[in-house]
Amino acid sequence: MASELRAARASFGDPMAAVIPAHITLVTTTETSDWDATVDHVREVAAAQEPFRVTLQGSASFRPVSPVVYVNVDQGFDECIALHKELQSGPLARDLVFPFHPHVTVAHDVSEQSMDEAVRRLDDYQASFTVDCVGLYEHDATGLWKLHEHVQLGTGA
Repeated sequence: MASELRAARASFGDPMAAVIPAHITLVTTTETSDWDATVDHVREVAAAQEPFRVTLQGSASFRPVSPVVYVNVDQGFDECIALHKELQSGPLARDLVFPFHPHVTVAHDVSEQSMDEAVRRLDDYQASFTVDCVGLYEHDATGLWKLHEHVQLGTGA
């Protein structure tokens, strides 16, 4: 499923498809002054969250506010919201520009025609999977994502 969505993103001309894996963002990009406290916070929140099922269903867009087309999170939406709320606190607390909305980006900063194509082609997309871990990433000096670790869910608080 992830490779399928990444290939779709590339087919719409999104240059970030090659460097950003398909994902549901749970914490918006946030600078932290204490990496160790941040890692501990993510581990603690993840430990208290039981694994859950996600179903991706159909497509939509944030246009005209933001040039993004995405696949909807249907089942698992509420769990993503709750997990985001817990993760985006403590050392990761900050005011967000937009309300949090779980989704998988499939086109960003591409032409209007490509965004229309993405919405059309993925309108009947559906996939399901179990979320049993979260990826903890940091940006390297070039701005690319670097996986720090996979943090298991439900290991106990």
